[in-house]
Amino acid sequence: MTVVIVSNGFADGPAQALRDYLVARGVRVVTIFHPLTPEQGTQHRITVYADGAQVRERRVRLLLKPPASFVLDPFVPLLPAQVDAWFGFNPLACARGLVARGQRRARRVVLWSVDFVPDRFGSRTLPTRIYDRIDRLCCRRADARVELSEAARDGRNRRHDLPPESSDAYVVPMGAWIDRVPTTPTDGFGQHRVVFLGHLVARQGVGTLLAALATLRNVAADVIGTGPLETELREHVKREGLDVTFHGYVEDHREIEKLLSRSSVAVAPYAETDETFTRYADPGKLKAYLAAGLPIVLTDVPPNARELASEAGAEVVADDPAALADAISHALASPEQWRSRRASALAYARRFDWDVLLGNLLAELDLSPSAKPAR
Repeated sequence: MTVVIVSNGFADGPAQALRDYLVARGVRVVTIFHPLTPEQGTQHRITVYADGAQVRERRVRLLLKPPASFVLDPFVPLLPAQVDAWFGFNPLACARGLVARGQRRARRVVLWSVDFVPDRFGSRTLPTRIYDRIDRLCCRRADARVELSEAARDGRNRRHDLPPESSDAYVVPMGAWIDRVPTTPTDGFGQHRVVFLGHLVARQGVGTLLAALATLRNVAADVIGTGPLETELREHVKREGLDVTFHGYVEDHREIEKLLSRSSVAVAPYAETDETFTRYADPGKLKAYLAAGLPIVLTDVPPNARELASEAGAEVVADDPAALADAISHALASPEQWRSRRASALAYARRFDWDVLLGNLLAELDLSPSAKPAR
């Protein structure tokens, strides 16, 4: 079996998890990864894996950066490999797979949606209308579609008014490599370190975190990620004398996992605005936090926020620096309580082992690898 995976972004997510799962089982895999943000530059990577290892990689450099480069993504490469299954992790990637299927170069095509954003490029704008038309076409014509949450599935169904004969939809939440990820030690409470992972934009709430840290004593922080606000945030930290380390964009997710395991508390202070697509998402960083055994402090924006609070040791707070600071202080107030929340996070994370999630999905799609795991 040969599988092609087409996605935007180089770090970690369902596309990379699917790649790792299949490669470990000896499947021949071709990944086509396009840049997602301007910070990721102009390189497009085409990588081939066989017999459990990478055999070659080709990098194509275009003049345009995202988002302008998105219109060119379907043409890299011009002639993709002939495959048994094509996984497109956005509508353009899936549409290219539908073309390949029409050319008899792909047997099955799966649309894997990593988010759902109503009015993605603004209400009633031409780019939004084009995006919706391509997305609806893929939802109807693909052999199957995968959503990260029920909220995203239902929202897309309503948005496109999908007919009954549309592709079957499967809900596969974000997962984690439970047996691979290092966890914070049982005495990690003593680190008194807060960690934030994400794109440095206003809706992610990193500004709220910095305002909260300004009121706390003896609490340091790690900020992992980059984005348009990075320079401004670095200047703010320097001006206020905060103990914050910016790690920038970290491509190797294993390095991110190490940083998480050295922390005490993880935060996700999403801005509570109607525009945020996180209301329909299953943010991957939350699963990374849980797999590391970190107590989480987050706002009531992701659809699973309340479930994390009731079952995974998380605390839901208002979108406010004072509320966030109080919750961080509360998480670090008692070693016994911290260890209890750590245990709850680890227990909850086991429900989302990528090995189980991907194995179940591929079985339902009748695409289970015949080879045993190469471990």
